[in-house]
Amino acid sequence: MQNEQRWTAEEDAQLLEELKTEHPRVIAKKHQRTTIAIVARASRLRQATALLEFPMEPRVDEKYYEVVKPATSAERLLILARDQIYKDFLARMSPTPASTILDVGVSDVISDGANVLERSYPHLNKVTACGIGEARDFGKAFPAVGYIQIEPNARLPFEDGRFDIATANAVLEHVGSHENQVYFVSELMRVAKSVFVSVPHRFFPIEHHTAIPLLHYTDRSFRVACAVTGKSTWAESENLILMTRKKLWRLVGNIERNVAVGYSGLKMGPLSSNLFLSIT
Repeated sequence: MQNEQRWTAEEDAQLLEELKTEHPRVIAKKHQRTTIAIVARASRLRQATALLEFPMEPRVDEKYYEVVKPATSAERLLILARDQIYKDFLARMSPTPASTILDVGVSDVISDGANVLERSYPHLNKVTACGIGEARDFGKAFPAVGYIQIEPNARLPFEDGRFDIATANAVLEHVGSHENQVYFVSELMRVAKSVFVSVPHRFFPIEHHTAIPLLHYTDRSFRVACAVTGKSTWAESENLILMTRKKLWRLVGNIERNVAVGYSGLKMGPLSSNLFLSIT
């Protein structure tokens, strides 16, 4: 964001002194909590004003985190699930410090729940990331990672076998169709020797993108629930394909490589929160 304005602790302290001058009562201990709240609100108002003058770049992935607000139980569960996905990635892919890794579809939302590979992997100089947004905040958060902007459902801009490992987390379900999913996985296999893909699991009791419980188990009930809750776009396959183990197996057919499909995330057997597809 150009000309970004940040309000420092010194400026907040100055604002507090101004409040004390105009309202001496706030010096009293019993008013300190109120004063702190006033200062916090004033600081947020200043930042909001700055954003009106210098708006942030639109984030492609914000819609995927609508039901996962920061510092909520939903985010804590997301972090637990994605930490387990990362462990499964390590166990299946066995990367070394020299392994080159391609992470396809990284998020331009920077939070404790997003971009688990970049948050956790110790050798980020070996990671190349790509996504469909400009991802300026991603670049600031992970400066050691090379980032390349790509087009959706298009050939990846890398030569065959360029990477040791290609991975994609929570991307496959958003590419729009079964045919696009097959192409997506084939592109990962083209550019890398090994592939690890993870997706939300349809049979987890709560649907990940809408927080609708149980009614996403069938297409019809999910469409009705989305319509009633004002979330109809999530019932359209171009936005979301609810994934099962069977659908993952269908994407790889009879390829002559070692393929595994399994549960990941919050592991609860057939009700686990996530699935993985491993190709080696």
